[in-house]
Amino acid sequence: MSAPIVVHRCSPAGRVVSINDEMVGVVRDLVELLRRAGIHDAELCLDDPHWIEWRGGRAHLYEAV
Repeated sequence: MSAPIVVHRCSPAGRVVSINDEMVGVVRDLVELLRRAGIHDAELCLDDPHWIEWRGGRAHLYEAV
């Protein structure tokens, strides 16, 4: 089973995030986006692979280098 939240490759605008295969936005602050989506303990799930899959870049990196 894959994680419901996917943080995609870095781009100049930030990172695209999808939840349950639906794009929800481009972010520089993932915790805030997850809180708006109703995940109140967002900072606790950032490193949990059952919640979030980081693709195409390092975890917690939001800008293209």
